[in-house]
Amino acid sequence: MTDLHADVEMPELGRTEVLSWESKDGRFEIEGLLTYPVDYDPSRSYPLILNVHGGPSGVFVQSFTGSASTYNLQYFAQEGYAVLRPNPRGSSGYGRDFRFANVRDWGYGDMDDLMEGVDEVIDMGVAHPDSLLLMGWSYGGYMTSFAVTRTDRFKAASMGAGLPNLVSMVTTTDIGEYLVAHMGGEEFWEDYEGYERHSAMYRIANVETPTQVIHGENDLRVPFTQGQEFYRALGRLGVPTEMIVLPRTPHGPREPKLQMEVSKIIMKWFDKHLRPSGPKITTE
Repeated sequence: MTDLHADVEMPELGRTEVLSWESKDGRFEIEGLLTYPVDYDPSRSYPLILNVHGGPSGVFVQSFTGSASTYNLQYFAQEGYAVLRPNPRGSSGYGRDFRFANVRDWGYGDMDDLMEGVDEVIDMGVAHPDSLLLMGWSYGGYMTSFAVTRTDRFKAASMGAGLPNLVSMVTTTDIGEYLVAHMGGEEFWEDYEGYERHSAMYRIANVETPTQVIHGENDLRVPFTQGQEFYRALGRLGVPTEMIVLPRTPHGPREPKLQMEVSKIIMKWFDKHLRPSGPKITTE
């Protein structure tokens, strides 16, 4: 082991623990990771960010990754936010039945798993029920777009590389067959009603949550037009929104500068709509 740069002070980190809760339909035990704010005080309740992973077969694991990623979770923790990272149905690592439990059910059973986790953290006294925020990338961006059509509990949301329109998505993405498989093997012309049912664009009139849209300029996995559709529609509805285009970026930021900027951009959006002039934490 070495002790290089011993004179550089390490930043404080929020501790992370594994939580579990029962799914709303009673089928599964759902796990998630809760990262506490730095200097957490159990007598206080805090703003909570619900962070949804991609995939949907992605999975959050309890390990420290020193490399840069799309979301700098400890940055949010240092700013007084708690962060919940659930593994809803559809995630890898919990068996075949769990992995395929959200096939042809995107936005419903999986979202219920997420919201049950949010309620668990509220019941613990960690999160304030009036200070909830939402962010996700790729499938997590999809869930962000769909969630704001189903609930107004979030003060603000940030959709990263989201796919709000499965009809236009399946004919423009570079992995159309993957999406078809998650729709039960039916093409959109065979089940147009099903694709609509699971697309936020066809429910967008329900949205009241201020929603930020972030998308890579050169994204082939989730084409840029997906973000553009959602942003334009939100604007026409009068919902507070903004669109951040990441230059030279495929399906997620690769350049270190852009990786560092994404969390700052999201933090600015969350602060604007949650606590423009108020305290970082609230008493229970």
